[in-house]
Amino acid sequence: MLTPESLILPEETLESFALVDARTLGRVLSQVKPTTCLLDPIPTPFFKRLCGFFEDQLLYMVNCSLQTGVFPASFKTAVVKPLLKKSNLDPNIFNNYRPVSNLPFLSKILEKLVFNQVNDFLIANNILEKCQSGFRTNHSTETALLKILNDIRCNLDNNKLTVLVLLDLTAAFDTVDHHILLDRLKTLVGLSGTVLNWFISYLTDRHFFVSMDTCSSETHKIKCGVPQGSILGPTLFNLYMLPLGDVIRRHGISFHSYADDTQLYIAVSPDDTGPIDVLFNCILDIKTWMAANFLQLNQDKTEVLLIGPEGQKEKLLPKFKDFKPSQSVKNLGVIFDSELSFIPHIKNITKIGFYHLKNIARVRPFLSQASTEVVMHAFISCRLDYCNALLSGLPKKSISNLQLLQNSAARVLTRTRGREHITPVLKSLHWLPVRFRIDFKVLLIVFKCLNGLGPSYLSDLLLPYQPPRTLRSSGTGLLTIPQVKSKKHGEAAFSCYGPRLWNSLLENLRVAETAEVFKKRLKTHLFNQAFN
Repeated sequence: MLTPESLILPEETLESFALVDARTLGRVLSQVKPTTCLLDPIPTPFFKRLCGFFEDQLLYMVNCSLQTGVFPASFKTAVVKPLLKKSNLDPNIFNNYRPVSNLPFLSKILEKLVFNQVNDFLIANNILEKCQSGFRTNHSTETALLKILNDIRCNLDNNKLTVLVLLDLTAAFDTVDHHILLDRLKTLVGLSGTVLNWFISYLTDRHFFVSMDTCSSETHKIKCGVPQGSILGPTLFNLYMLPLGDVIRRHGISFHSYADDTQLYIAVSPDDTGPIDVLFNCILDIKTWMAANFLQLNQDKTEVLLIGPEGQKEKLLPKFKDFKPSQSVKNLGVIFDSELSFIPHIKNITKIGFYHLKNIARVRPFLSQASTEVVMHAFISCRLDYCNALLSGLPKKSISNLQLLQNSAARVLTRTRGREHITPVLKSLHWLPVRFRIDFKVLLIVFKCLNGLGPSYLSDLLLPYQPPRTLRSSGTGLLTIPQVKSKKHGEAAFSCYGPRLWNSLLENLRVAETAEVFKKRLKTHLFNQAFN
């Protein structure tokens, strides 16, 4: 039976794969992580070192698969290893384990070759969902959250509250129906001929067994779901979820997805609760669509956050009976609070950061400075930099604890006493202070968006400055800074903060042609600003 979306035929189709040459195969071999599966005959690093001796045989194998549309049966078995989610959890409770699926290394090579060709087709024909940031080049959790935060801050600047709903799915990747997925690949994506046959072969007759220590279970057949641990699995899931965007748009609701995490958000006036009714109707339609597509919406883990002034939020609380609003929610690793102060998020970073820093300080006498610096970047710097573009526009007081964490890390690394001034220490390490790290990230995102290296939903927020008449400022690369009402929220929005920072940068720095050169010039410029 044809689904409604199958009535829409794509204009372009992908019927056959291009054959692979030795250069392409070598590039893919270097890109794929050298993880070894229990089913691999030899360790993967050893295989990669010797692959030049049997390159012709590898090329023949992958090209035979691409030409015939058949995925080798020996690549369809996965080894599942149960790993405890946290070391302190009870190992006797099955729910405390995370099943990690491993596939043969050669299967990932073949998948990567197919992924490259299919992904080029998807991008060229603009098939992927614009508001889906999961598993896509130039997209990340940070870009997704930056777009959502920009819209929320714009709502606050217009004196409107925002209702943010975080939907949670139960084992979404494991319940994908193969018949529905293949129908979408044919009718929505435009795969046909050998390419479609290859995906039919890829999805059917798959098996797995569980391995723990030296024991293994019997082999079982996989009847649904995208292959866990595969390269094509995430993209196939995104394509499976394609119609969801149209379901949400029919209600006029703003949304953004990252893999199976979907967020809905609306602007609401305290005196007009109509949009909330529309939001609830949209959630009901989403639940119905997911049920029809063998996906389950977990209502118990669905979270709601009301963002705005406290007095205005109280007027909306009676509308929420099934979903109780929270004071804060963890959104893709970042804690959003109802006032967008990010104080709970900053406290969480500093708490975890100082915990790791104390442990590092204990082993510091046994480590060289170079080794300690690697550990610092792994446990401290990565937390300071994760999604730090969201902290742009915050008062210096709000990020002071993050700076304190960085200062403490620098002192432990260099064995500097607490009474000594920290600025020379940071300068000697070439560590940008936290405030400049935030500006660095924002400017880098702006550069990428202006050069086709960023997601379109952020690029659309950056408009070139067009003077009313021909002036010297014409063609200088300046961006339009939108008019805002509030310094607290409007000027902190990416669509305002980014252009203002960018225009200021152009006065002092010539923009490079490549991202790598720009990063070096930008870091040098901000380093001089911070320490000179």
